[in-house]
Amino acid sequence: MRSAAWFGAKGRSGMIYRSWMRNQGYGPEVFDGRAVIGIATSASELAPCNAHLHRVADAVKRGVWQAGGFPLEFPTMATGETLMRPTAMLYRNLMAMEVEELIRANPLDGVVLLSGCDKTTPAMLMGAASADLPAIMVTGGPMLNGKYRGRDVGSGTAVWRFEEDLKAGRMTQEECFFAEGCMARSNGHCMTMGTASTMACLAEALGMQLPGSATWPAVDARRFSTAEQAGRRIVELVAEDLRPSRVLTRQAFENAIRTNAAIGGSTNAIVHLLALAGRVDVELDLDDFDRLAARVPTLVNLMPSGSFLMEDFCYAGGLPVVLRQLADAGLLHGEQVTVTGKAIAEVVARAECWNREVITTFDEPFQPPGTGTAVLRGNLCPRGAVLKQSAASPELLVHGGRALVFDSVEDYHAVCDDPDLDVDADTVLVIRGAGPKGYPGMPEVSNVPLPAKLLAAGVRDMVRICDGRMSGTGYGTVVLHVAPESALGGPLALVHTGDWIELDVPSRRLTLEVDDAELRRREARLRPTPPVYTSGYTWLYTEHVLQADEGADFDFLRGSRGHEVPRESH
Repeated sequence: MRSAAWFGAKGRSGMIYRSWMRNQGYGPEVFDGRAVIGIATSASELAPCNAHLHRVADAVKRGVWQAGGFPLEFPTMATGETLMRPTAMLYRNLMAMEVEELIRANPLDGVVLLSGCDKTTPAMLMGAASADLPAIMVTGGPMLNGKYRGRDVGSGTAVWRFEEDLKAGRMTQEECFFAEGCMARSNGHCMTMGTASTMACLAEALGMQLPGSATWPAVDARRFSTAEQAGRRIVELVAEDLRPSRVLTRQAFENAIRTNAAIGGSTNAIVHLLALAGRVDVELDLDDFDRLAARVPTLVNLMPSGSFLMEDFCYAGGLPVVLRQLADAGLLHGEQVTVTGKAIAEVVARAECWNREVITTFDEPFQPPGTGTAVLRGNLCPRGAVLKQSAASPELLVHGGRALVFDSVEDYHAVCDDPDLDVDADTVLVIRGAGPKGYPGMPEVSNVPLPAKLLAAGVRDMVRICDGRMSGTGYGTVVLHVAPESALGGPLALVHTGDWIELDVPSRRLTLEVDDAELRRREARLRPTPPVYTSGYTWLYTEHVLQADEGADFDFLRGSRGHEVPRESH
């Protein structure tokens, strides 16, 4: 056991390691060479989606003790998107660094990762992948379905709709206050197919989470029995020396990409999977997400693209049903190993669907193949941009319009309610300054609310283009992750109000109809923006963050560094 270098040490070192642990009431028996299992928990009352994870940790501990291991819980930071400013994405890489270094620095033989809100899942996977110690993920589960005036409402997705209704005069502020408590009525993360639910499902599709465990509601007793099972399984993983590097292969990432298309998952999954692939030296690029998903229909009818919520998905059979259908269609690498120690096709072979309204079939899918996330190219996004077709308006997927340009999302919000704003339904809103370096942190601001004058006129969608991200709970015809970003002098920085922009999603093109000579003149007039941050973490972030098409990880964190402590101290 790796932990024997601490607890099995002779002389003064061993005495120090063991005696200080015994102040917690442990007897000498726990130092008999058994597997020491770290339980990395991102529980925090500042991250509401993760606030209940201390209870999940207790269940994991039961399982570890049952299997003969020695569980030790330790805290990590929690990147809760709902409260953190300017965006939790600014801190995903910091959390990944923390997880990696805590695993490496401590006497651990394996680790259970407890996550919830959307950035905590990729951050923990990234850190564990870089340390490459046996690991298993347990997500905290979605909230129960929201209920408002007799109908289901989804967290996040309903927020955008209620905001539109408020601006259009269809809803009062008092009604909005009441609706707030109806959307979030239990512990757990968003119950729409937002980024938290998406990443929980993709952790399962990657093989890093036990089958079926992504969808159990946070307050369901089976959430805790699953966590207990994970506690038992991690002890076995240590004995088998089954590490993330064996699970997170190219085939596993291809499975995750196709799964994301099948569940109508968040566009944010692209950034997180690219970053995670970089940690395990798997070659993955933006075009893989379009190419691999081309034959995959959307099978899951969940908000924001559909009608149902995660609780319904769970009771319909959950992700194993989707994975089995992908396997039956020849679209899953069925031989890929998972943390169960078994091949993924074997794990899901007996999955059954109990509600075909929620999980549809390949023969009669919720949306046909080719309607997942599209990767766009063109002179406005030479390194790519993405658009979630299943959440967009079909009539806007081929569209041309006059650009209305804003240098920041704040600039847009300052005027969006102006009844005299020079905008119509055909206008293309361009929001720049929201990329990884420019904001910084690439916030979820791209699906800006429509101008109030258009909402009042009954307009419900329009084309928006941005170098930032959109919440997985959001919807609309929004071009995201434009790379390179405007802060680096990318073509988005060259757009002027009044320029004509052509969007052609079927052809995967995004074009600024301005001739090359004029673009060169505009580029020559650009002046670099002086750095806002000259010290601290945000300076480190802006100096080293990669672009969206590379996962927005830090350049110095790509690759696995292993779990060996650089130098033993006495």
